[in-house]
Amino acid sequence: MYEAPVSYASSCFSCTKTVYYAGTRDYNPKQMAIREKVFNIIISCFKRHGAETIDTPVFELKETLTGKYGEDSKLIYDLKDQGGELLSLRYDLTVPFARYLAMNKITNIKRYHIAKVYRRDNPAMTRGRYREFYQCDFDIAGQYDAMIPDAECLKIVYEILNELDLGDFHIKVNDRRILDGMFAVCGVPDEKFRTICSTVDKLDKMAWEDVKKEMVNEKGLSEDVANRIGEYVSMQGGQDLAEQLLQDPKLSQNKQACAGLTDMKLLFSYLELFQVTDKVVFDLSLARGLDYYTGVIYEAILSQTIPAPAEQNGADEAAVSVGSVAGGGRYDGLVGMFDPKGRKVPCVGVSIGIERIFSIMEQKTSSEKVRTTETQVLVASAQKNLLEERLKLTSELWNTGIKAEVLYKKNPKLLSQLQHCEETGIPLVAILGEQELKDGVVKLRNVASREEVRLIVSQIVYNLSCILTKHFD
Repeated sequence: MYEAPVSYASSCFSCTKTVYYAGTRDYNPKQMAIREKVFNIIISCFKRHGAETIDTPVFELKETLTGKYGEDSKLIYDLKDQGGELLSLRYDLTVPFARYLAMNKITNIKRYHIAKVYRRDNPAMTRGRYREFYQCDFDIAGQYDAMIPDAECLKIVYEILNELDLGDFHIKVNDRRILDGMFAVCGVPDEKFRTICSTVDKLDKMAWEDVKKEMVNEKGLSEDVANRIGEYVSMQGGQDLAEQLLQDPKLSQNKQACAGLTDMKLLFSYLELFQVTDKVVFDLSLARGLDYYTGVIYEAILSQTIPAPAEQNGADEAAVSVGSVAGGGRYDGLVGMFDPKGRKVPCVGVSIGIERIFSIMEQKTSSEKVRTTETQVLVASAQKNLLEERLKLTSELWNTGIKAEVLYKKNPKLLSQLQHCEETGIPLVAILGEQELKDGVVKLRNVASREEVRLIVSQIVYNLSCILTKHFD
């Protein structure tokens, strides 16, 4: 177990105000109920597509993560030197997955992984941007025919966002080979491809003039080269744009760009079969700054904004854009970086930005009452001195898989027990009374309608199960 230095521990315990680290948060039962619902929808989709799950350590050797994220590498959390072992908290789930494949000599797998990752980012809580947060990843590793796995990843994003009912969205797609070809024909030096790619990646947050200024003033491009890039990154379309660019006098002479554009046409043909083209747009401004991408890249954007919490009273974040809620792409070279012989395993995947989705769901349900337990029946009593009978029946219900509760008082008032059901959303209450026990029955009350039926004690489990299945499943 980690032991804090005495000075640090003392300062924490002597604080007059208890706080948590910026960019992290606690979650109350209502928030956790919403999160669980979202997780269940996502996991159900992943399983529907045939994925199995794995887990990896929360920290990795620093060298495992170094050099994989481009300019974002500065956001990696490094741990204090532990006797010569330099460790870092995982930045995403993709690099650990690639390391896992290489170590275990796995050449094909369809997997999902839901776990926390860590980034030294500037937190923006209303936007769902944290320093500790969950990622929900789906990846397909293996040698398959072009664009079929890539199309399935986009289909998964489409299904999840539709089922979560988050409002209008669109999915941008591009290809790193098209980007690199574009940079080449525009006159960007090879050694500046990645850093210019990181700058183009900011177009979803910055105006073109600001991006251009960074390219020229900070990255050393000439204004002419930046202007040529600007002409391309303004283009959007579908399969027709891929066909148009294949006829472009400059791009058509670049092998990388042609390969990417040919695959883009094929991708759109599969997306049409999957019936998702209404939400997908080929966007030449999409870059995704991570260094490990080698082919198709994509990002899902929500159209709506999130209203700021009421206490902000019209502050700067009165309504903030949600932005990207999913992203991914093809990374065929990453596994080879961890294999002693450099053997590559083609991979493509997508990561769902779960925290931003939670932010939207919390706003949508802020005025709603959300059930935080799954209790189906409360075992209650109408008179005193029936604790043993209540505990016995509760145990019997537990043993048969029925979700039941009992109040932890010897002689609770019936009104208090009924109020507990109303407050927590428990739909049924089994009421024990002296006369009912003599008659060998239990009264079962529907809390909402207040209707009551008498059930024979010896058959209560069977009858209660039937009622739950018929009316409350």
